[in-house]
Amino acid sequence: MLLSENKKAALLILAAFIFSFAVRLIWVNQFSHAENFKFKNEFMINTNDGYFWAEGARDILKGSHEVNDLSPVDYAASQLTAFFAKVVPVSFETLIFYLPAFLSSLIVIPILLIGRSLHHVGVGFIAALIGSIAWSYYNRTMIGYYDTDMLTIVFPTFLLWSLIWAVRTREEKYLLFTGLIVIGYQWWYLSGYALEFAFAGVIALYSVYLFVKKQEFKYELKLIAVILVAMTGFSILVKLAMVAIIYLIAKKDMPIQYVYAILGVAVALFIFGGGIEPVWAQVKGYIFREVTSGEQTGLKLQFFNVAQTVREAGQIPFETFANRISGATISFFIACIGYVWMAYRYRVMLIALPMVGLGFLAYGIPGLINGGGLRFTVYAVPVMALGTAFLIVEVSRVLSDTFFKESTTGLGHYTLLFVLTALSLYPNIRHVQEYMVPTVFNTQEVEMLDKLGKVASREDYVVSWWDYGYPIRYYSDVKTLVDGAKHNGDVNFPVSWMLSSPVQAAAKLARFEVEYTEKQFHDENLSKKSTIELMTLDQKLDNTNDFLALLETDIKLPAKTRDIYFYLPYRMLDIYPTVMMFSNLDLMNGKKKRDIKFYPTQVQAVEGNEVMLANGILFNAQSGVLSAGGSSKNVRFVVSTEYVNGNKLQVNKQFYHADGEYCIVFLKSYNRVIAMDSDTFNSLYVQMFMLENYDPKLFEPVQMSPYAKIYKLKV
Repeated sequence: MLLSENKKAALLILAAFIFSFAVRLIWVNQFSHAENFKFKNEFMINTNDGYFWAEGARDILKGSHEVNDLSPVDYAASQLTAFFAKVVPVSFETLIFYLPAFLSSLIVIPILLIGRSLHHVGVGFIAALIGSIAWSYYNRTMIGYYDTDMLTIVFPTFLLWSLIWAVRTREEKYLLFTGLIVIGYQWWYLSGYALEFAFAGVIALYSVYLFVKKQEFKYELKLIAVILVAMTGFSILVKLAMVAIIYLIAKKDMPIQYVYAILGVAVALFIFGGGIEPVWAQVKGYIFREVTSGEQTGLKLQFFNVAQTVREAGQIPFETFANRISGATISFFIACIGYVWMAYRYRVMLIALPMVGLGFLAYGIPGLINGGGLRFTVYAVPVMALGTAFLIVEVSRVLSDTFFKESTTGLGHYTLLFVLTALSLYPNIRHVQEYMVPTVFNTQEVEMLDKLGKVASREDYVVSWWDYGYPIRYYSDVKTLVDGAKHNGDVNFPVSWMLSSPVQAAAKLARFEVEYTEKQFHDENLSKKSTIELMTLDQKLDNTNDFLALLETDIKLPAKTRDIYFYLPYRMLDIYPTVMMFSNLDLMNGKKKRDIKFYPTQVQAVEGNEVMLANGILFNAQSGVLSAGGSSKNVRFVVSTEYVNGNKLQVNKQFYHADGEYCIVFLKSYNRVIAMDSDTFNSLYVQMFMLENYDPKLFEPVQMSPYAKIYKLKV
């Protein structure tokens, strides 16, 4: 019994979906016995941002949330998750853990349908297998990677499919499909605006081509109009109505003048409803990065730009770029050849150039355009997978026709298809096996946050670095000053300053920062200035350095309206230099204040008085001299800490040189040695986490463990 094309496509989609999902289960199999990755016997997610959407879904299901708690109850990811939580009979933790694997595997549908639209369902199937598990796509859609990425590439790939069918068939229903997909993409991921705009630009160029060739192009103008109105900033209902109107009008034959009028109205609505500004806003932070994040009003303060520290926004090696798109450098070149050949054979595939271009933007053009970083590579994956699949099918056909007898041509063709597809899949599957990403927090850390949530009010604040903001809010149900979205230079500065300044001054700034943050929520005019600027101006000063100096004195603090907690995790140790970077800046001129010295290392061997550390560093425990790279530095003192009798910290200090340039902290229980300057040694994080040295007038310990320390501010 021969299957119809529809049934064959459906079966292949199901097979590709099962393959994609099954590959993602490798992580579960690898860590099935890792109890440290579980909380209350449920696997935890492995991306920080996931806790943001989880917080929103939790609050939607609960039916309430605190004012100004930044819970994303109005965002698509949280809303869709809450919907699934109501209809799928699994626990909430299980849902958010497996949902990325389910939704991201839907990518196989549009990829296969694109192949079918070109009468190459086999190409679509092979591309679906490759694209669904390609290096960068897997990294951002694996089990537990609960984030908007689980549909961020699915939507534009569906859009590409719809545009290909629209251009090939010119059927009015694809105008409707295109509009609905764009609206859905806008609902799910606002940053998809630039890609949608690029797709509209490609169709516009195609319209110009048809005009020059004196061919009919009314349909293409209607298609552009649909895309533009679907991209406007109006409500979803309004956009749905506008798309429906264009669709109904487009079904009627009309003179070109009327089509121009429709397009003109669409352009006007597009500009009025948002225009092209979002495109520039989305890419400039990644492509044109500067040291400071711009000037504030009033004092014109200059802050450090967070994009400077985000790895996914940095320049990447070509090998990494190629691997993330196709699994290996040779696979990448094969994909490029395949796509060029495919686009030559089927010119409609040129519509995919925006996705290819955005993906290649990750590497940029050396000497001309900075690379956008890791995050962009994923956009090229579906198209490059189609290129690889097309080359596999064509090469298999040519080789089987050339080297196999007529009676065995079919068998030879399918054998070659299997072998070449397996070779293309191998580097990606190997990457999946090697990419053993841990959960965001371990069990002990989450247990601490869960306990904190039982004693802290939902209006209380927890001070910590922005990397931990979302998990803290999810597990403790409190407020934070910074998080994965709120981490511009102006909000990072005070938190960085608290963590890297002396305990007494940091405690005072914490009270200032929390109370001024709350003030900004209730006064729109105040939100136009940074909190540090408001504090400075309220003290009748015109220099932030003078205000920060006042924190060392008996300055009057704002009235206390809520409690403040400090969450100081061990995992912050390795990023602490980055944390300090945001406040090691004179805000008045943007210049660096001092050369921070903070070098975490480990003990490799001990021979007599010589302690050999990693990276070629040598410490003489008798003379108190630190040697590295041919130079020697005196050490002021060495502080060693060790946990005894459970979680009790024992601290010992040995003095060496009064003029010592370095202080050394030896965390015996972690086998970590940190050489640092004196100012860093006196910082809140070093004193209160590493040494458990705090001022009882200002702080009281809430929970103390080797994994993290939680203190409550008393002022």
